[in-house]
Amino acid sequence: MVATTLDGLSESAVVERLADGRSNAFVPASSRSIGSILRANLLTRFNAIIVVCFAVLMVIGRWQDALFGFTAVANAIIGSAQEFRAKRSLDRLALVNAPRVRVVRGGTTQEVAVESVVLDDVLVLRTGDQIAADALVLESTGLQVDESMLTGESRAVEKTVDAQLLSGSIVVGGSGIASATRVGADSFSNRFAQEARKFSLVSSELRTSINRLLRWISWLILPLAALILNSQMFVAGGWAVAVSSGHWVQAAVGTVAAVVAMVPLGLVLITSITFAVGAVRLARAQVLMQELAAVEGLARVDLICLDKTGTLTLGDIVFDETYPLALDAATGWQQVLAWYGAQPDANATASCLAERYHPESELVPTGTIPFTSALKWSAVSFAEGRGSPEGSWVLGAPEVVFRPGAAPEMTAKAEELARSGLRTLVLAHTPAGADGSLADDAVLASGLTAVAVLTFRERVRPDARATLAYFRRQGVAVRILSGDNPETVAAIAREVGLDAPSGYDARELPEDDVQLTSVLEQNLVFGRVTPEQKKRMVIALKSMGYTVAMTGDGVNDALAIKEADVGIAMNSGAAATKAVARMILLDGQFSRLPGVVAEGRQVIANVERVSMLFLTKTVYAIGLAIVFGVLVLEFPFLPRQLSVTDGLTIGLPAFFLALLPNASRYEPGFLRRSLSFAVPAGVVVTTALSISARVALAEGIGPQELRTTTTLVLTLVGIWVLVVLSRPLTAVKTAVIGLMMIGLITVYAIPVVRDFLQFVDVGVAAAQLVLVTSVGSVLAIEVVRFVHRRVLKRLGAQSSVRFVPST
Repeated sequence: MVATTLDGLSESAVVERLADGRSNAFVPASSRSIGSILRANLLTRFNAIIVVCFAVLMVIGRWQDALFGFTAVANAIIGSAQEFRAKRSLDRLALVNAPRVRVVRGGTTQEVAVESVVLDDVLVLRTGDQIAADALVLESTGLQVDESMLTGESRAVEKTVDAQLLSGSIVVGGSGIASATRVGADSFSNRFAQEARKFSLVSSELRTSINRLLRWISWLILPLAALILNSQMFVAGGWAVAVSSGHWVQAAVGTVAAVVAMVPLGLVLITSITFAVGAVRLARAQVLMQELAAVEGLARVDLICLDKTGTLTLGDIVFDETYPLALDAATGWQQVLAWYGAQPDANATASCLAERYHPESELVPTGTIPFTSALKWSAVSFAEGRGSPEGSWVLGAPEVVFRPGAAPEMTAKAEELARSGLRTLVLAHTPAGADGSLADDAVLASGLTAVAVLTFRERVRPDARATLAYFRRQGVAVRILSGDNPETVAAIAREVGLDAPSGYDARELPEDDVQLTSVLEQNLVFGRVTPEQKKRMVIALKSMGYTVAMTGDGVNDALAIKEADVGIAMNSGAAATKAVARMILLDGQFSRLPGVVAEGRQVIANVERVSMLFLTKTVYAIGLAIVFGVLVLEFPFLPRQLSVTDGLTIGLPAFFLALLPNASRYEPGFLRRSLSFAVPAGVVVTTALSISARVALAEGIGPQELRTTTTLVLTLVGIWVLVVLSRPLTAVKTAVIGLMMIGLITVYAIPVVRDFLQFVDVGVAAAQLVLVTSVGSVLAIEVVRFVHRRVLKRLGAQSSVRFVPST
């Protein structure tokens, strides 16, 4: 039964509610199921191609040529492990951070875990508590609640009897007792967070481009596999002869070699590793990446949306200044302000007076009137004697304490200060009511004299100005979206260096999307923005062609953070917001973001560099399949030979190159730039290998010597492609290339390895063929790189005149 008194629920009523699920225990639907993660990482085009090829080799007993299967396994393990980690992070985060809650049960107050709160529990609330469930106020003693994490409004809200309390909000003043009305999944904070918790992958140009490339390759593989298989069967004497003689096995091995060579086996793996290493580096710098691809995200952003409370500011109110007016009219006003700041139940605004004013002695008031949102003022009276500031003192909103025209000097000063974004209070005095009679009527005393105007401001993060200046230099536009007063937000914006003469009231935002984009283009600062409006504004900015980042800390930011290309949350913020953010600033330092940009640039630039290695191989593999299929020539490689040479000329050096420092500025068009080198370079390699094979066959060179000859050509040209793409060479890059060359020499020199790879000594004619073909290919690769650089320079000039976002 529902508790009808402040004694709370009985033990049996609590047990009954826990048993039938009417408790605060809330297990949100997982961001992704384990099955969906495994399917996403296992059931891919990439893995399907590799598994089929691997299975073919195992069935025909050629396990020696199935080394490439380990790459697929490694890639699936890394991808799955990372997403499992992100899933655990999402599921562990709960909106309410308070570890214990005070409740009244059976007439006694006790502390219980948040999840143990049940429907109709009587909650005991004190300053600093986070409200664990939606509730109805039963008793209020100046109860004030900060709902900024839910609404964005940074002013405390007065809560009287029968007022609604929202889970996730924080008690910042007074105390109270409330009855839980909605718990668990039904509570406001958890219902609000459900849409935000739905899983979505971060936008990644690298991942999108690589997936598009794999899709293209998958479309080509089937017809090309059929072409090369048919040609290999005819090389073996035709289908009937090949099947009857058993030579179809070698035809199948040649087909697998051609197919596997087309797939950029290590590109996905290297990209995943690069993202993972970047995430580890950022974690050491107190930035938690919740998804691998988010490492690249911030480097591509050209517009960042910022919440004010808790993002640009630290989320608390600090005392700013005192502007004395009629000090001759009263003495001891400093002691009065010290008394206000020292009260244990002082609200957030009054308590920060203690920063400036300190009690000289203990003052005993004769009467008090606590602050309420309805009154918008508070009062205290002191009797004469013991150095007390005799009379009655009122602290409140200037426009409420004094009627229009009653104190023109004070009103003018307060309005001037308010226009600058500061919050203002006035301290007034009257000799009347020293005996405490003022408190009996709870009405403003007559004959008040304005003693001083007090100003308060939100504390700006010390690193906000420098970080925004960095983004401005990088051409990144800024928009501030806040639930607070537009002019207050504009004042904060000016304090951090933005040119924001005024703020736009989001209550006047147009419903039409076209008009909305115009408003967003013309204004930097928006106040009174609702959570749904924040989401709509982010969507509109994305539709305008921006790559959008969104920062915030409150639940009211969660939907917009999820919708943004890159969502950034403060670790001090709401857990539901952190759950949907792509990255979390663990120490809340804004200055971490330039480091994230630098890491993202390194990832993008290095993956682009190594992608040219992998795509060059893909292009020449496709070219070889077409040439050898059409000309009906035996495919000149075994899969094991390609696995080793690819590993030493592409895979291993790519791993090192992908992790080296690289500060190149991001430009869109990753795939276009990569292919502009890979296609012509791949054509050069295809031509070189085709000529080598034709000449070798004309000279009567046998199959094993032919494979050794073409592998030598591929090795030498592959090493040179690596050299070209590693420029400018550094000591580290030179060492990596040197180690790869030593590895290749070792492969040819060690008898056991040479026999396993079926390499043989080549004659003089074949050696001369290798030398001439390799030198010609190296010169052609140099020409390709020269032209490629010219093309990049032209593309860079075009991108430099593209639309630059306004700041």
